[in-house]
Amino acid sequence: MVYKFIVLSDEDESFVREFEFLETQTLLDFHNLIQDELEFDKSQMASFFMATENWEKEEEFTLFDMGTGTSTMDVAVLEDIIFRKNQKLLYIFDFFNERSLFVEYTGESIDIEGREYPSCTNSKGVPPKQVIFGGTTHKLYNNIVVSNDEDEDEPEVDDLFLNGDDEEPLPDFENIENLNEDEE
Repeated sequence: MVYKFIVLSDEDESFVREFEFLETQTLLDFHNLIQDELEFDKSQMASFFMATENWEKEEEFTLFDMGTGTSTMDVAVLEDIIFRKNQKLLYIFDFFNERSLFVEYTGESIDIEGREYPSCTNSKGVPPKQVIFGGTTHKLYNNIVVSNDEDEDEPEVDDLFLNGDDEEPLPDFENIENLNEDEE
């Protein structure tokens, strides 16, 4: 059996992805397909949430065991968590800014011979950026000024260290007697 899902973003109405999964695949498979399809950085945190009809968060499925009583994506088999048409999930991909994708189960079909699952069957619009930064983050560096004017009163590095007046000849290390004399 094939499960069909549509994925939308509230940031751009033109963004739509449609995915198909085998009923035995997991939310981790779903996560990996979203990451690949949207070209996201896989090192970032993400979670799925079961959602109510009004998109309110319910049970969470995390990438790894957080020790907080949540389930992990790798054990959340689709046929075990999807139990009705129009079942809703939230895919949180930017925790700091509470940004998510809206996932809705749209129905079932039979698997197509030769098609690899999971599969993206429809792709429209530009995906949201995975991480966004607040407006003030980049403004912190606006006041940095780099001067190209050289102060003529400052001595050159060569003048400070390599003026030649203070140079002493190095001892002759080939002759062990000279080395011992310097130590006395």
